[in-house]
Amino acid sequence: MVSQINQNFENKNLDNVRVCSVHFLSGKKAGLYDRNNPDWCPTLRLGGNQEHEDVSVETGTTPSISRYNRMKERKRRKLELFAETTKEPDVSVSEQTDKEDKDMSCQTVIDGNYLRAMESEINALRQENETLRKNCEKNDRRFSPKDFEDNDEKVKNLTGLATFAFLMKLFNYLEPFLQNMDVLDKFRCLVLTLMWLRLNLSVLFLSYDFDISKASVSRIFSSVIDVMYLRMKPFFHLPDRESLQLTIPMQFRKNFGRKCAVIIDCFEVNIERPSNLKARAETWSSYKHHNTIKFLIGITPQGTVSFISKAWGGRVSNKYITEHSGFLD
Repeated sequence: MVSQINQNFENKNLDNVRVCSVHFLSGKKAGLYDRNNPDWCPTLRLGGNQEHEDVSVETGTTPSISRYNRMKERKRRKLELFAETTKEPDVSVSEQTDKEDKDMSCQTVIDGNYLRAMESEINALRQENETLRKNCEKNDRRFSPKDFEDNDEKVKNLTGLATFAFLMKLFNYLEPFLQNMDVLDKFRCLVLTLMWLRLNLSVLFLSYDFDISKASVSRIFSSVIDVMYLRMKPFFHLPDRESLQLTIPMQFRKNFGRKCAVIIDCFEVNIERPSNLKARAETWSSYKHHNTIKFLIGITPQGTVSFISKAWGGRVSNKYITEHSGFLD
């Protein structure tokens, strides 16, 4: 069958137009991007006066096919040559040994860097450990006997006691009767109580300062103050007049002669408003305008406390407490 492309495609639907295989050397079209292929476009039986070779690709007699085959051969040889040049050559024993030596040297460098890094990390951990140890020692020393030793001024300002020796005597006297607390040792419990009495610190401040809870502060204070009341009560006694007259200060002698034995006064301490109505009425102080408890205290001319009464409601007058507290007896 002879077919020629010599028709006019005007007014034709080009989507339905096809080119017959007889117009290609190989009987089919080439790939879209294979521009060097002779069959990239139809070349046979195109019509007109030009003559075209009607041969197949297998004969290889046409110039276009010969050129295409030569081009493919050159490309194949280039690929083989490139593969040969990029192929790794055979490595001799000496070269292999050198390579192993280099690998070992590299491994040695890596091991050395790793050891130096580990040594640096160990030194950093040692320094951190030393810092933590010093902080722990500092916390252990805080409010301990060593913290007050050779510092009588600190003892007086925080506890109200004159010297460190007197503080230790008081602690040694009370220690057998103090309860063991999990949060603080016995000495710190006594210091906490004395600081509260001396400085009138809040429970919250003491909990921060001693690094314990507010409940622990209240429990420690209640426990220690009971022991101090029971064990230190014998310290309050009224000396006999002969002893007072021998040591009375000169200012008292000038103004009162030898008649003065004790100076008394009542003092009040504010308390929370009781929930019981009767207790609320008994503790209301018209002088302080607050619920209070009242004590009668007596001191000698030398300045030592010689008497202290039990607690009374703030409503009671000073005269009534003096008459009924047992002081006159």
